[in-house]
Amino acid sequence: MFRVLLVDDEPFIVQGLKVLIDWEEEGYEIVKTAANGMEALSYLKEQQVDLIVADIKMPVMSGLELLEVIRKEKISDAYFIILSGFSDFNFAQQAIRNDCFDYILKPVIKEELLRVLHRLNYQSQGSKTQKQNTQKMEKAYLARNMISLIFGKYDQINLDYIREHMRWSEGISYVDIEIDNIGQMEELMDEEKRNQQRKLYAACLEFLKEDGDHCIFDVTSHEKSYDIGFIYCDYMAKEKKQTQKEYLEAFRDYLYEAMNLPVVMLVGKKVGDISKISNSYGAARILRSFQAFRKKRRIYFYEKEVQVNNNGIVLCKQYLDDLLLAVEQNAKGRIGECVEKLFEEMNHMRFTMDTVNLNINYLLFQLIHLASEQDSYVNQEEIMRFISENSFEGEMLRGGKEHLTRLSCEYAAYLEQLRKHLSKDILYEVEKDIRKNYGKNLTLREYSNKYYLNSAYLGQLFRKKYGMSFKDYLNNCRIEQAAVRLLRTDDKIYQIAEEVGYHDLDYFVNRFISVKGCTPSKFRKGARH
Repeated sequence: MFRVLLVDDEPFIVQGLKVLIDWEEEGYEIVKTAANGMEALSYLKEQQVDLIVADIKMPVMSGLELLEVIRKEKISDAYFIILSGFSDFNFAQQAIRNDCFDYILKPVIKEELLRVLHRLNYQSQGSKTQKQNTQKMEKAYLARNMISLIFGKYDQINLDYIREHMRWSEGISYVDIEIDNIGQMEELMDEEKRNQQRKLYAACLEFLKEDGDHCIFDVTSHEKSYDIGFIYCDYMAKEKKQTQKEYLEAFRDYLYEAMNLPVVMLVGKKVGDISKISNSYGAARILRSFQAFRKKRRIYFYEKEVQVNNNGIVLCKQYLDDLLLAVEQNAKGRIGECVEKLFEEMNHMRFTMDTVNLNINYLLFQLIHLASEQDSYVNQEEIMRFISENSFEGEMLRGGKEHLTRLSCEYAAYLEQLRKHLSKDILYEVEKDIRKNYGKNLTLREYSNKYYLNSAYLGQLFRKKYGMSFKDYLNNCRIEQAAVRLLRTDDKIYQIAEEVGYHDLDYFVNRFISVKGCTPSKFRKGARH
């Protein structure tokens, strides 16, 4: 709704303009009337309007003088329409020079006023679209410069642009925000994961408001990761009279309510200047690997989880290598013995938490390296998630002997599966089962349990062979079967949807359109004519 200011020293003309047309129906609202330019100017200094309709000749300050002042002093960029009983073209020229939208002669004719308002509406829509496109481009350029800094691949131009266009303070941390529900996300199609990521990003912007440019979508776009990057600054918490922990907890709680899904934050170490943000980003990434060996939290702070101390750090390399060899050979009896010896050594040396962290982190990355040696296609990010997923959820502190023994045994079995190259036979069985039971509630997790494969690896095998996720493959199979039924039967569309596994008709129709390019009814009609 356009906000309108009418300015004329003759009250009956103002009243006549009010009733000449249905302003509201045309998308306009008269918010103020003024008797001269000076009165209008006082109002414009306090309030914003979208359109000013003013008489050209008034006492105290004329319409032309009002137009000139607000443009020169940048008081208002509202559209301006001049009303005048004079047909002298010189007045029109003077108005146009000051960015006047149009010039209407008195007495004002209804059709003429409507014509001008319709043209203004049309031009405004174009300007609005152009402004939105410009804002999108500016935001994308800002994000691109920020990503350069995050990855540590920047020059002075990137740095200067970021400093000029964003608000900063000391105490800066990179925060990785993601949905903390590995099992549920794993079962979603790529498109659905992307939608969840967009919802998470939108919720972040709603919370951050004017600080929304500190939130970055798709920082790790080259990976199969669906997280959001956030650059925290201490001023954000200080303005709310909170600590960093309180601010991030409130942020995380807001996201949980908005998403109705658990959300986790990984907070990198603090740096003093935005030019050092890549150090904080790297610390946040390290926290990903530590998650599996920590008591589960909603927010992980690098400074708390990784208390690094360069004095007295000892790596129990011999004991760790013995454990890794037992894992590689799938020697379950020796795995337990190696874990016991490792913890005995750490207890004997009275290791502090930073030393334990170092040893566990070494073990973690060596486990990932073992998987990569067996199959170069293994996605390290997925394996990290697998390790995190298979850690205990109870009261026992993660990283304990029982946990490490169990995890090592499961990982040993996983490596053995990689070596046996069972993927072809298993995928054949999975594909055959999908073709037979596509109408049932099939999940990747059920197949991974059935064939003793971890779900992360089975998902990778599926994508490698079929070029799509398990969920996408299942949906495509269902749509193909629905298409057959549409051609061969006269069943109702909702019946066919139910038969092939869809209990939501709208969702079925949308999936059908995405695969076949038309609605089910149009598909059936086109095939029969």
